[in-house]
Amino acid sequence: MSSTILHEAGFALPAEAHEPPAEEAKNPFLVALGERVRALRSRRGMTRKAVALTADVSERHLANLEYGIGNASILVLLQVAGALQCSLAELLGDVTTSSPEWLLLRELLEHRDEATLRRVRTAVGELLGTGGGNRAHSPRVALVGLRGAGKSTLGQMLADDLGFPFVELSREIEKFAGCSVSEIQGLYGQNAYRRYERRALEEAIQIYPEAIIATPGGIVSDAATFNLLLAHCTTVWLQASPEDHMKRVTAQGDLRPMAASKEAMEDLKGILAGRAAFYSKAELRLDTSAQPLDQTFSALRRLVRESLQLAL
Repeated sequence: MSSTILHEAGFALPAEAHEPPAEEAKNPFLVALGERVRALRSRRGMTRKAVALTADVSERHLANLEYGIGNASILVLLQVAGALQCSLAELLGDVTTSSPEWLLLRELLEHRDEATLRRVRTAVGELLGTGGGNRAHSPRVALVGLRGAGKSTLGQMLADDLGFPFVELSREIEKFAGCSVSEIQGLYGQNAYRRYERRALEEAIQIYPEAIIATPGGIVSDAATFNLLLAHCTTVWLQASPEDHMKRVTAQGDLRPMAASKEAMEDLKGILAGRAAFYSKAELRLDTSAQPLDQTFSALRRLVRESLQLAL
């Protein structure tokens, strides 16, 4: 095989070849990382020297990375990813980079606006039979938002008004687990709690064709569970100011936020900011801080009844 063919196939030429270090890496992640770097380099048809020059790292450093020796800094990995014209996620082995189909899908979706991505999510959900979104509003209404937004209070009032069952998903989770939410998280961890949450939602969807469902604030933390909610429920985001969230949680008897009020408020604002993009996927939204409870309920009642095409 000529040197030109070797170069075009992505293999280092003999003059620049490096033998693997005598002591092989023991860490499986570093070994897999090195294999991905070599595979990407071959796919791009680049020699190790060319990648090292473009990434501004030594060829020896790159060789160690490829053989799984040493622990490269995140900045070095960013430089190598740039030289290989790939994302850091692809270099690290993110599942959405694990096959040509995934990569082609990522390329198609990259830089699309939110409206386009929403249509794609809906179409894919319908194609896979998991439901992509509500073209006709479901009489199964789910209230989403952070704790203290008014989901339980307003949800019960709305259920009574419509004559629908009221389902508080946190209580259903506790029934499945046989202990409180805090005990589930403390004894079994966050992953176990998310499994119970998914199971409780699946059962609520199966049992109740019509219902008002108050969801836990963190239901958006699991994309699969939130997709299920969006596909089978008419969703309403109940929004409130951080101050109202804090005040209402304290009024419910949870005094923990007051132990370090400044830090707690900053944490609360951070959580709100982190979840807002997911909450905003709800079809309807209502600010529960804007007016007193009775007026807020009237606004929610009108919003939901109009959505479900029910008489006011």
